[in-house]
Amino acid sequence: MLLLYISFFLFISLLVYSLLTFRTVKAAHRTKRIKAYFTSSYQVSDPIQGEEEPSFSYRVLAPLWKNMKRKYQRKWNKEKVDQLEIKLLQAGQPFGLSPVEFKIFQRILLFILPFIGGAFSFFLNGSMSLTTLLVLTGTVVAFILPKYYLKLKADNRSKLAVKELPDTLDLLTISLEGGLGFDSALSKVVSKKRGVLSKEFNRCLEEIRLGKTRKEALNAIIDRLSSEELKSLIYNIVQAEKLGVGMVKVLRVQTEEIREKRRQIAEEAAMKAPIKMMFPLVLFIFPTLFIILLGPAVLQFIDAF
Repeated sequence: MLLLYISFFLFISLLVYSLLTFRTVKAAHRTKRIKAYFTSSYQVSDPIQGEEEPSFSYRVLAPLWKNMKRKYQRKWNKEKVDQLEIKLLQAGQPFGLSPVEFKIFQRILLFILPFIGGAFSFFLNGSMSLTTLLVLTGTVVAFILPKYYLKLKADNRSKLAVKELPDTLDLLTISLEGGLGFDSALSKVVSKKRGVLSKEFNRCLEEIRLGKTRKEALNAIIDRLSSEELKSLIYNIVQAEKLGVGMVKVLRVQTEEIREKRRQIAEEAAMKAPIKMMFPLVLFIFPTLFIILLGPAVLQFIDAF
């Protein structure tokens, strides 16, 4: 029975491979014949003496991947693609995935994880209910995991940006006080600082060089970093530029407000610490102390009676 399964698997694999390579080989043969006809000095290079043959991924997987992305991109609504692109930008565009590639990856997970659950139940000789449970669990995990990962990455980037914000504003303020313009000071900050906020400001400068206004480039940062502190900062910078208010004064006020808010958050977390410590004390430490202190007395009481 096992030999039959292996033979069937090999047959299906070879059939799929032949179907995928047929179209690519035919196109390569056609191109070779066209070159041989229109180029008099064309000579078929020997694979041993000439260039190496293209790899399997270049000949088969890359065209297949491009065709799949093109087909999926035609089916999706542009509004949904834009929303997913914003989420990917907020998450830092993990692995360089575009919205189409992310959706394809999610569909692949929806196929692979239930299959793994069913195969695991098959090898364990599980019942039908166990197989159904594992397949449903794999489906739910495949549906939730990519969205949860994007949300986790976006929250992490926002926290890092807020953490870097006061020091970045101090350096920006010093550069402005030294006589630099806003764009030049921002460029100086980008060259001296490393981190999430520095990368976003660098992207903002590149967008300004490509023709966007400063207001549009700064507002685009809000779309990529969902943070109230950063939103307030950019709003005040735009308003200061619009009304002609001194930028240095605005940045100093913003820096003091951000540091004061961070101090309040730290104090709030410190006040919550005793309440959070109560649960492990009651569940783990107090029972151990009771066993150590009252255990001998309970044993003596039992022996006495």
